[in-house]
Amino acid sequence: MKHLVLAAAAALSMTGGAFADDLIGNWRTAADDNGNTGMIAVTQCGEMLCGTLTEAYDGTGAVMASDNVGRQIIWDTVNNGAGEYSGQLYSPDRDRTYRSRLQLAGDELVVSGCVLGGAICREGGRWQRTN
Repeated sequence: MKHLVLAAAAALSMTGGAFADDLIGNWRTAADDNGNTGMIAVTQCGEMLCGTLTEAYDGTGAVMASDNVGRQIIWDTVNNGAGEYSGQLYSPDRDRTYRSRLQLAGDELVVSGCVLGGAICREGGRWQRTN
C-alpha cells in the first residue's frame, strides 16, 4: 500500500509537464483598431506559455504582410486555474504591452489587458480556437 501511495504522489507531481495545457494551439484574434486579425500559435515556453503571431489578415480576411509576423504576442503566461491565465500581451495596433488576463471557455478565449497598475485597461475581444 505504501508503494502505491508513493507512486501516486510521484505521478501527481509530474503532471505539470506531462499534460498539454488547454490554451496550447492556434487562435484567431478579434479584429484590432484597424480591423485586422491574426493567427496566434500558443506553445509551452519553459514553465510558462507564449504565443507567436504566425499570420496576419486584413479586414476582408485576406492574408497580409506584417512586420509583426513572427513576433511573440503573449509571453510569461501562467495558468491560474479555472480557465484563467495571466501574463504579458503585446498589442501591435497600439504598439503597447499589457498585463494580460485571458479567460478560456471551450474554444473561445476572452482577452483583456491593463497598463499602469490597472489604471488603463483594454478589452481585446474574443479569440477563436482554429485547431
